[in-house]
This record gives sequence, C-alpha cells and structure tokens, in this order.
Amino acid sequence: MRHLLLAVGLITGTMIYARDGILLKVSGLKCENFVNPIGIDITHPRLSWQITSERRNVLQSAYRILVSEDPDKLASGVGEIWDSKKVKSDQSILIRYDGNILKSSTIYYWKVMVWDNSENASEWSETAAWQTGLLSHTDWKGAEWICFEDMPASMRIVPGIHGNGNDLGNKGLQRPVIPYFRKAFSVSKKIKSATLYISGLGQYDAWINGNKAGKAFLAPGWTDYDKTIFYNTYDVTGYLQHGENVIGAIVGNGFNNIDRERYRKLVIAFGTPKMICRLQIRYADGSTENIISDSSWKTSSSPVTYTSIYGGEDYDGRLEQAGWNETGFDDSCWKDVIIAESPRGTLKPETDYPVAVMDTIVVKDLYRISDDRYLYDFGQNVSGIFEISVSGKKGQVIRLLPGELINNDKTINQNATGKWHYYTYTLNGERVETWQPKFTYYGFRYMQVEGAVSESDAISDSLPAIVELKMLHTRNSSPPNGTFECSDKLFNSICHLINEAVRSNLQSVLTDCPHREKLGWLEQTYLMGSSVNYNFDIYHLCNKLIRDMEDAQTAEGLIPSIAPEYVLFEGAFRDSPEWGSASVIMPWLIYKWYGDPKVMEEAWPMMVRYVEYLSDKAEDHILAYGLGDWYDLGPQRPGFAQLTPVSLTATATYYYDLKLLSEMAELLGKTNEENNYAEQAELVRTAFNNKFFDKDKMIYATGSQTAMAMPLCMGIVESKYRDKVFLNLVDSIDLHDKALTAGDIGFHYLVKALTEGGASQLLFDMNNRDDVPGYGYQLKKGATALTESWQALESVSNNHLMLGHLMEWFYNGLGGIRQEVKSAGFRNIVIKPATAVDLSHVKTDFNSPYGIIHSEWKISNGNLYMDIRIPANTTAEIYIPSEPGSQIFENNTPISQIKEIRFLREENGYTVLKAGSGSYKFMVVSKKQRTALSLIINKEH
Repeated sequence: MRHLLLAVGLITGTMIYARDGILLKVSGLKCENFVNPIGIDITHPRLSWQITSERRNVLQSAYRILVSEDPDKLASGVGEIWDSKKVKSDQSILIRYDGNILKSSTIYYWKVMVWDNSENASEWSETAAWQTGLLSHTDWKGAEWICFEDMPASMRIVPGIHGNGNDLGNKGLQRPVIPYFRKAFSVSKKIKSATLYISGLGQYDAWINGNKAGKAFLAPGWTDYDKTIFYNTYDVTGYLQHGENVIGAIVGNGFNNIDRERYRKLVIAFGTPKMICRLQIRYADGSTENIISDSSWKTSSSPVTYTSIYGGEDYDGRLEQAGWNETGFDDSCWKDVIIAESPRGTLKPETDYPVAVMDTIVVKDLYRISDDRYLYDFGQNVSGIFEISVSGKKGQVIRLLPGELINNDKTINQNATGKWHYYTYTLNGERVETWQPKFTYYGFRYMQVEGAVSESDAISDSLPAIVELKMLHTRNSSPPNGTFECSDKLFNSICHLINEAVRSNLQSVLTDCPHREKLGWLEQTYLMGSSVNYNFDIYHLCNKLIRDMEDAQTAEGLIPSIAPEYVLFEGAFRDSPEWGSASVIMPWLIYKWYGDPKVMEEAWPMMVRYVEYLSDKAEDHILAYGLGDWYDLGPQRPGFAQLTPVSLTATATYYYDLKLLSEMAELLGKTNEENNYAEQAELVRTAFNNKFFDKDKMIYATGSQTAMAMPLCMGIVESKYRDKVFLNLVDSIDLHDKALTAGDIGFHYLVKALTEGGASQLLFDMNNRDDVPGYGYQLKKGATALTESWQALESVSNNHLMLGHLMEWFYNGLGGIRQEVKSAGFRNIVIKPATAVDLSHVKTDFNSPYGIIHSEWKISNGNLYMDIRIPANTTAEIYIPSEPGSQIFENNTPISQIKEIRFLREENGYTVLKAGSGSYKFMVVSKKQRTALSLIINKEH
C-alpha cells in the first residue's frame, strides 16, 4: 500500500493541506448585500458575513454583533446601538438588525464575531459600516425640484408612443434645453462629514468644486417616473473646502424625454430636465447645515445641444463656460431657476450598482474611407460611448456614427440597430479638445468619423485632426461572481461570446440589446438568470427589476412584457405569459440564489394578482396566446414560434407559476394558499397532458426540442413516462444531426433537461461545431458578442442576450456547481461535474453568499483529478465520476480513511460523498491504471 500511495502521490503532484489548524476568521461583511453602503432606507437592515478556516467541516454555531455610532466605542467593544449578545444560530447571511431605532443620514459602524461547531471563537471582524438614507420625505429639508424650463401639461406624452410619433401633431417636437445648475455657498467651520442626496430626470452628472460625485453613468437608473424616482447618495466630505464652495450639475433627457428626431424606438415626454438635491454638512462642533435645491440656484443652457437615449448627442464646444462648476466663476449672466412641478413618482434610494464606465478599449484597426471619412475598428462589440481627443479650428464639426456591423465599403451599417444614431462635436479651437457623451450610449464595434482626418494623415488645418479615439464600455457595475475555463478552445470562445452580450445588456434593466431596444424585456430575466448569476452578483439588479414589474402591473393584474413599461405594445408583444411570468419566477430565483425570502414576501401580492389574471385568461386550464418560443430555428425568418405551439409554452409556464406559488406559500407559512395552488397546478398539468401528450408515440405536440424539454423540466411528465420521453428527446436530436432548433424560451429548458438527464455529451456535440447555426457558427461569421439569431443574421441585432443559456451548463453541468433541491443560497451544495465529455480539463469558480465554491477537474494518464473547495458554514454532496473497479483517493489517502468524508451511495456512474467545508483533492484511479501500478510495485519486489 505504501508503494501504491507513493505512486499516486507522484501522479497527482498534490499538496498536503493542514487539517488541524484552528484559525477561524470572519470577513466579507455586508449590509443588505452591499459592502459599506450609503443611502440605506431600511429601518431593520440585514447583515451578512463569510467565514474562513483552515479546518474542515466548519459550521457556525453562534454569533455576536455590535453596532455603534462611534467607531471608537466599537473598537473598545461597546455596541450602544445594538449588542446582540451571543446568539446560538448557524445563520450567517441576512440577519435582521434588531437594535435601537435608526436615524436618517447617520453612519452606523458594526462588527461581528462567531463561534464554530467545535466551540472555537473567532476574533472580532474588521469594522464595517452603513449609512442610512432619507427615511421620510421630510428629510429632504424642503428641497424642491428645479428646472431651466418647464413643460406644459398639454405636451406630456405618457405612456410613450411606439415608433416615430409623427402623428402626434406638435407634441414631441421641441428639443429640451440641457441645463447647467449651480449653487455657491460658504463653509466657515471644520467639517466632520458631507453627504449629497441628489436626483435628476432623466439623468444627471453632479460636481462639488469641480470633482464629480461618484462614478455613475446615466444616473439615476431608469424607472417609471410616475411611480418611482431614484435618488443617489454620495460621500463628498473630501471635496468641500474652507471658504467658498460650489455644487454644479448638468441634467439630460434619458427616458424622461425622447423627442421626434433621429432614431427613436418610442416617443415619450414626462417633462423637461429637472433636479432635486440636499447637501448635508455635519460640522465638528456637532452642528448641521443643509444646502438644498431651491429658488436661490442659478441655471444656464449647456453645450449639449441635443441628446436622446436612442438618437445620440450633439455638443458645441463654442458654448463651453470654463469653470462653471468651480469656485470663482461669474454666474451673474445666468438666470434664476424655475421651481418645477414635482414629478408624480416617489423618491426612493437607488439600491443597485450604478452603470459606469467599466473598460477602456483602444483601436484595433483604422481604415481611411475617403479624404474626410475614417473607420475605427475596436475589435469588440460592446455597449458604450467613446472619448475623442481632437485639434482644429473653432466651429469645425465632426460627426461620429457607431455601428456593430459595416458595409462592404467599410461604412457603418445601422440598418438593424437604430438608424440614425450619431454624435456631432463642434470645436472651440482653443486646444486639444477631449469630449465624451454624457446621456446616451449604443452597442457598437466600429466608429465612422466624418469631417476629420487621423492625426497621422493631417497635412493641413482644413480639417480637424483626431489625436485619439477610445471606446468606453459602459454597463452595470455589479461585481463579477464566477469564472469558467476548459480545455476546448471553442467552448472558451463561446463563454466569451455569451459573457460579452451579458455585460453589454446589464444596464439599469436587463436589456435585450444595447441599441435598437434598450428596454427591459422580461423573459430573459429568469431564462438567462442563472447564466448571468454565475458570472455577476445581480441580487440588487434583480430586486430592482421586481420593483419595476410591480410598478408596471395593471389594475387587471397583467404584467406587461417590458418593465418599466414606457410604451404600450399591442397584442402578444404586451401580454405573453412566458414574459409576464418573470413576476413569479424571479422572486423564487432570488430566494434560491441568495437565500433571501423577503423578496417573495414583498412580491406576493403581485404574484397572486398575475396568476389570477392568467387563470381568467385560460380556457379549460389552457392558455392559447403569447409570443411562444420566440426566434426558434425553423424554415421561415426568425420571429414568432415556428416549431412549437404557442399554447404549449404558455400553458407550461402557467403551470410552473402555480407550482412555484405553492412552494413559496409553504415557505411563507401560507397553508391554505399552498394547497389551493397545488390543486390548481394539478388541474393545469392534467389538461396539458390531455391536450399535448401522445402516449402512443411518447411525444408532446410536435416533438420539437422545446415541446419535449419544457414538460420534462417543469415536472409535467408523469414519472412512469419520463424515461421514454427523455429518450425520445435525445433520439430526435440525434436524428436531426444534433442541430439546435429551440428558441428564446425553449433553449433554456433544453439545456436544463439534457443536463439533468445526464446527456452532457449530447449538449457538447450540439454546440461544439460551426457548420450549422449556433454559437460556433456565429463565431465563424466574426461575431464578438452573442447575436439575436442562431444564424447571426445581419438584419437583426448582433449583440443580444436571449440565447446564452449554455453558460449555465458551463457552471452547473461541466463544472457541476449546483445546490440541493431544498437548499437556498447554496447552503447545501452539490458538486456533480459532467466529466464524460470530450474535454480533458474544466475549471469553475462561483462566489456564493457563503464564499467561493471551486470545482476543477482534469483527466490525465487515464485518471481523474478533482480539486474541490467548499466554503465554511455549508455542506456538500460531491459526485465523483467513477467506474467499477476504480479507487478514489483524497490527498493521497483512500477516501475510506478520511474522517471528514462520508460515503453516501453509488449512483449512475458516480460515487456520492458527503463533506463539509474545506479543500479536497480527489484522484480516481481507474481499474486499468491500478493494474499498471500494481505491476510496477510487483516488479520493485
């Protein structure tokens, strides 16, 4: 045995990990799932942390939390606001603060210590903090909405008009002035802290003494302004100075006002640009001063002469007013602000990560089209803006047209993405000028520049010279959550392809494309939800999306297909069960991903009303309307479902809603509702099977990939038929050359059905190719982001989110990172990698609420090696792929000798083990390899 273990050790090359350490550490402190947030308006915020230890099988047994207004008191062990004392509990996420009543605009400091299941105590954590926002409307201290110009109520266009709006008469014609706002004030005492609370409709940028407040782009996030308006909170302590100070702001249109110029998806007018703010200054002597928006402010038009979220932006450098947002500027020629009519929506703090400039991309190639036209190729299709540096004469005008595709003559092609969207910049001629748009963005890879020359080609001053042009990738700044890589180059490229589309469409809503639409189409929130969640922490974005759905729900209970619902689409484009059901499925998914039941509780009225709406629309428990399996791959141009009955996808989704409501009711202690929804779901299930299931052929409806996969995933298929239905699905795919046909709705369920059915090799075969429409086909055609159609058609979007469901399989199939059926927040983890595929190596990391889960495997010399890490305060079932006669070792020791690992069962080619937290390095020595090693050992003797 010693020689065998020595040989195994040589094969694995693994490290021996310390198992007897007692280090117990608390880190990753969060309040409401934010690190040190400001602007929290919850009176009982919830606190979370993560635990690390050198020991295995570490579970929390107790905790103690201290909260104080004074960091010095906290450091000395005093929590005068809350001392939880030692609480016996294994809960380490979302623990409800239960101390003294919180005050508005106040910083609270906190720390925590824990005990583990061996009664080891940690040291106190590092100090964390949260700052409350404005807990009531009176906390705005009389701040008023101010504007440069007001819009008559007769010009209001809400809801918006889909299309060009040319039948609106004189509405939507006037360009709103994009105003500067300015307020000078003096500070004569020593400052302890300063906090700015501000909102602008549609979006704003704000400065204190020329320093930009925060990093946000297009702040605040867009909402239905008749229901909800976000404000933002910034710590600006370091920007104030003794003596004169200035607040400056510029406010653009966003979705608050879209006029009838250039490209527009819709025309809408809530009003003209306006803003509200309160600057709270706390002095060292204990006093407080508030600078609020009121009639004492000054305003002027800015150099932004046109801006539209859909059409682009114009900037006239000749209109610049140097130093306008700094001290010493003479604003005597500016006019007094107008006190605006207050918007209808309620001011609430924005609790999502802001959209921001997240990456800078330099030019990859430059082409000269003509004497005054150039094409800049950045090599990657992303959402964003640009930054241009240029020199030239005063009054010269440069025009910039972005696009994700180009024509044969290397000119921009905007035919499928919104035409025309462009930017103009008029030079002031005083220096090398640098400019970037503020209130719009686009999805593009290329930039066509007209009216200028590249600096290297400049031979005279007849045209301005472009010194530099950079692409700025703007997106939601939600932090990354995971990584995936494998031994297959194409699959790594597919991962990048999908992830780029995810990044570009993570905005203030989950858009489907970053140019033509920019709307929150709801079906992809849950269908693509897990794929996105494995890559980014979208807890806050998902909560925001649910609030958008609540605001959008009609009196009848309808959840429209987009939220915010800026425009009322017609027919199925407004009312499709697969889209509206995001209102039921998303609260459930947030609970499952992040362990937060509060979302379900708050969304319960919305969910109930929507399911009642569907029930009223159903005939004999069947829903027969909607968009269906949008963009499936059939004989016609993609769009409405071609291969699967609309009634099948709609009714299956309706059944799933009822099933989830029953499960959520159980969790929320609503026993009557639990039983009622379970009974209702069974009625729908029976009706579904009676209508669509052919028992003789063992197929559903047309037998399409979608028609077969959805009933399997949703539990509609009777257990006695499941194996045959699944086999028919697999056989059908094989029979049709393993080509993809499922669309926006169905492909999610196809990936899930094949993963859960153990058919990962089939998924591999379907996607590891470029000869038929699919991911590889898109890459072969030059796509750098996932496209709207499997065929990568030029006539539709080439940066689209909705078909990226394979990403989920990369993590929970190939990497095998999942959780048990009854688990939430990945408290009870399952590691079940699909190693029986044509890959030699897969590596995945996922940052769960409890810490990073790592699953990595490789095959070498006929043996399987697995590197698994499980975070503290969780447990895991680890599925080790094994065949009869193989032997499993952990860190060079047979698993039977590892006390921290418990054997559970053999199951379908896996050895299933139970383990707690810690790092595990497994090796599965095949029967053949064991024989070879034995021969080597025998020869030694």
